[in-house]
Amino acid sequence: MDILFEDNHIIAVNKKCGDIVQGDKSGDEPLSEKVKAYIKEKYNKPGDVFLGVPHRIDRPVSGVIVFAKTSKALTRLSLMFQQKDKEISKIYWAIVQNCPRLEEETLTHYLLKNEEKNKTNVFDKLKHGAKEATLEYKLLTRSQKYFMLEVKLHTGRHHQIRAQLAKIGIPIRGDLKYGAPRSKTGGGIGLHAREISFIHPVKQEPIRIVAPVPKNDNLWKDLANQL
Repeated sequence: MDILFEDNHIIAVNKKCGDIVQGDKSGDEPLSEKVKAYIKEKYNKPGDVFLGVPHRIDRPVSGVIVFAKTSKALTRLSLMFQQKDKEISKIYWAIVQNCPRLEEETLTHYLLKNEEKNKTNVFDKLKHGAKEATLEYKLLTRSQKYFMLEVKLHTGRHHQIRAQLAKIGIPIRGDLKYGAPRSKTGGGIGLHAREISFIHPVKQEPIRIVAPVPKNDNLWKDLANQL
C-alpha cells in the first residue's frame, strides 16, 4: 500500500486503478478495509478500527484518496467535500487520445446521472434534473499519440471529468463507457487524482498531498517525466 500522508487524524493513500474505495455489490475487498487492516497491524489496535470515508474516486481511476482516522476529522472533511469549500481543491491528470480544441479552457455543462446505466449524460443547456458542472483544463504535454491534461474541478459531479471531456471530443484513454476506442492495457482509465489541498480538519494547517503516477504504466511515466 502506498501511504502518501498520515497523522493521528487522517491518512491518504495512492489508490490503484481497479480498487474500490468502499464495498459494493461486486464483493471485492475495498480499499477502506485494507487501510483498516494496515492501521490495526501498525498500531497493534485491539477490536475494530475506525475509518471514515469523506470522499471517493471512481474504481477505474488512480490517485490520492483521503480517509479520516477520527470522527472529528470525518465530520469536518465530509463538510468540506460536500460544500466544495474554498479550503479544499483537487487536481487531476488525464490522458486523452485526441488533441484538445484549446490549450486551456473552462467547460460548463449540465449533467444528468443515469442510475440504471451508471453513466452521466451531458447537455449544453439546462435540462430538468440536471446539475451544472464546471471544470478547467490545460494541456501539459504530449507524446506521438496522446495528450496529457491538468484538470481542476469547480464542482464535484458523478463522472464529471470523464463525461465533460468526452462531450468535447476528447474521451479519456481506455474509458469505453465514454467513447474511448479501445481499453487500456492493464485495465483502468487514463485519469489520475494527482493532488489534493485542504486545511487540516483538526490542526487547521494547510495540507498538500501529491500522488505519483501509476508505476506499472509506461505512458504515464513517460509523460510525467517530460514535465
